[in-house]
Amino acid sequence: MPTSPSSSAQAARQAVAERLRDLRRAAGLTVTELGAACGWHHAKTSRMENARTAPSAKDITAWCHACGVEALTADLVAQSLNAESMYSEWRDQMRGGIKRLQESLTDFYRETRLFRVYSSTLIPGLLQTEGYAAGLLTAIADFRQIPVNDGAEAGAARVARSRVIYEPGHRFVLLIEEAALYYRIGDDEAMAAQLGFLLTAGALPAVSLGIVPSSHPQRRQWPHETFHMYDDAFVSVELLSAQVKLTQPSEIALYLRAFENLRSMAVYGADARALVVRAIDALR
Repeated sequence: MPTSPSSSAQAARQAVAERLRDLRRAAGLTVTELGAACGWHHAKTSRMENARTAPSAKDITAWCHACGVEALTADLVAQSLNAESMYSEWRDQMRGGIKRLQESLTDFYRETRLFRVYSSTLIPGLLQTEGYAAGLLTAIADFRQIPVNDGAEAGAARVARSRVIYEPGHRFVLLIEEAALYYRIGDDEAMAAQLGFLLTAGALPAVSLGIVPSSHPQRRQWPHETFHMYDDAFVSVELLSAQVKLTQPSEIALYLRAFENLRSMAVYGADARALVVRAIDALR
């Protein structure tokens, strides 16, 4: 089972904290002396060394200066920024509205060559129709109590962003658990349109759409949290509270192994379309 992504992010923060502590000790400074040299209370030093408070670039610069290791500043700042970027709370990402969040990824999608997506609960965003996406994003805005609920506009922005599936130079390997076909998002009309689109989306030249049957006789991989793999650069895992980005090669390899196991259990082509048609019939 893949390591908890939130634990991986915390481990990255802990690595920065331990490195700061080692520098202080190597310089022969106490927690109080380091704080005095940097111009802050010793409690702040303790919080950073125990990974309870993330150091800013300014904090790291002062810390390295106090320890006489200014040459390490740039590397430590980069390491800290990478650790913090691994765990990004949805409430922070959505401060400017959900529509803006969708639009912010357009260029990144165009730069990515290979998309691998596994979803156990929803139709992947790359294949969502406007009605389905609007229903989902409106519900998310309601749940997160976003002051301006722009779910409908965000749905349109998500569909516009997903037009990358029609552009040359990209490949999309998408896996869905069969159960996701039955979770009704939006009204019945939106759900019917979404399932209908899947019947044609799977035939697109750049798209490989697999559905893992609920009745698979012998699962070698249990359902997981939704995750996206972008080229071989990183894995994005979606939690209820946050998005976690994993960049360690060992973690990427673990998710890739899980993905390939799931892919081997999926059905494709006519068999996949038959499962979609069955879900459409269940709407009636």
